[in-house]
Amino acid sequence: MKKNYKMKKTISMKMFINEFGENFSEHMKSRLLELEVRSVLTRKEDEYRLDIKHVEHTQHDFDNLQKEYVYGEFLVIDDSLYFSDKCIENNYVIQAPIVDTIYNNLSSDGIILDGDNKAKKIDDNNIDYIVDTLLTVFPDVTQSYLNIISEMISHERN
Repeated sequence: MKKNYKMKKTISMKMFINEFGENFSEHMKSRLLELEVRSVLTRKEDEYRLDIKHVEHTQHDFDNLQKEYVYGEFLVIDDSLYFSDKCIENNYVIQAPIVDTIYNNLSSDGIILDGDNKAKKIDDNNIDYIVDTLLTVFPDVTQSYLNIISEMISHERN
């Protein structure tokens, strides 16, 4: 695992794979990269625990509060990738209903982490289900976002 001097709190899927994916299969890396355009990963104090969010941080109304959905949580432990049964929830973010669906449909062995928090291993047998399911619930990105990305890419090439 590569160490950053100062841990980045928000990273792209490419950065995630670069940081943690040394032992991921090529198939897993390829499928995870399909989430690149519409997702971003955020983390707090634990560098190995990353929440999956929409890249535009779309807000939804919950009990008169604007909150962002968290579509899952990846954990990387001993060079293996896991999907957690719970995500961070607070005044700003709320766990999307799809998290329970994905977690409950994974047949891989569960592990216990941090008390009540459980996670199941992600591998070549279930990565397709996870990515395909996430892609069904992620909102499309807006045209203005695509324009910004297109502009950034054109400047990188020059």
